[in-house]
Amino acid sequence: MAYSFLADLLVVFHFVFILFVVLGGLFVFKWPKVGYLHIPAAVWGGLIEINGWLCPLTPIENQLRQLAGTTTYKDSFIQHYLIPVIYPTELSREDQLFLGLSVLILNGIVYIWVLLRMLQEKNRT
Repeated sequence: MAYSFLADLLVVFHFVFILFVVLGGLFVFKWPKVGYLHIPAAVWGGLIEINGWLCPLTPIENQLRQLAGTTTYKDSFIQHYLIPVIYPTELSREDQLFLGLSVLILNGIVYIWVLLRMLQEKNRT
């Protein structure tokens, strides 16, 4: 029971981390120091998808599920939990590249915007 709970907790953490990777740059507008956490997280998330790597949290979750006596899975977290909800078909390599590049480009735009705002504010003073 405890292993199952820990696996479920890890799924929630994993999902929150993915949301932070994708949308965390928006927090930088309010709290600029969040960027110190978000930039490495966004780069990591982008690289995971671009390179087709398996996130280290996935094997940990599977091990916890195995210890709990429940079903494990062989694909990635995104393929197992998110893709069935977001996409009706299998996640292709092209889809992974698109997702990874989208994360990096979206966050790059956010950080360029943040830097431009900071420069504008600095020039006003």
